[in-house]
Amino acid sequence: MYCKGSKRCVEFTKTESQKSQIEVLKRHKDELSAELKKLERRLDTLQGEDNSGVPRIYIITPTHNRLEQKADLTRLSYTLRLVPNIHWIVVEDADHKSDLVKNVLANSKLSCSHLFASTPPNVKLKETDPNWLKPRGVLQRNEALRWIRLNAKNSGVVYLADDDNTYDIRLFEEMRYTQKVSVWPVGLVGYLRYESPKVVGWHTYWKPQRKFAMDMAGFAVNLELIRSHPKAAFRMSAGRGNQESDLLTQLGLEMSDLEPRADDCTKNEEKMLKLYNYNSDPNIEV
Repeated sequence: MYCKGSKRCVEFTKTESQKSQIEVLKRHKDELSAELKKLERRLDTLQGEDNSGVPRIYIITPTHNRLEQKADLTRLSYTLRLVPNIHWIVVEDADHKSDLVKNVLANSKLSCSHLFASTPPNVKLKETDPNWLKPRGVLQRNEALRWIRLNAKNSGVVYLADDDNTYDIRLFEEMRYTQKVSVWPVGLVGYLRYESPKVVGWHTYWKPQRKFAMDMAGFAVNLELIRSHPKAAFRMSAGRGNQESDLLTQLGLEMSDLEPRADDCTKNEEKMLKLYNYNSDPNIEV
């Protein structure tokens, strides 16, 4: 309809345009709903598969109250939903369980345990402290190890997955059949594009003299090794950057025990090493 000079007709034309946009949005909504149903059916299939002969991965995630907490946990839960036969252990740094974390775990539809352990004020980071000043997540990871030793009955692997990291789901299948401890590169850590084990030693900037110069996300440990060393734990006394190496040393591991994954550790802002005219392999994907 065209009515020159008529306000009523102009308004009618705008309304028709809005209706057209609504129809387009409805079609998009229907398409997205159909795709979501396909993904949910795929998830149900994965979760319903017989995984009785597949080692379970026990994933330990310490977490604390902050603005990004829900977003970080939600993103991680979406990744873990794509991995069969896992048990997610989320441990809050708090005096009690929060409704926020409880709801995230309930919505995740994952096999999970919700725990808590509070860090004493004298060893806890203050809001004004840099995040590297004191060890973080120590008591929370220990609470998860305690739970695993009491409750994990079958064969499996233990992996430490912080809630603010990003994980490729292929990593979990790489670690699933770990005999003692499996290792791989970790991207964007410690001033580097990646940290990684090498044939001899470590590709790292921070404290390369450490026995196991790795990031927390860079290794997985066989469950039997955790059971056979009941006193092995993370320790505040280990200090900055030494939590990983200290735990692996308590587990009685040597360099010869490491099992390289990710194509022998070839898949994975180097500002500091450039001062020494040294760069990492640019062919390794971060």
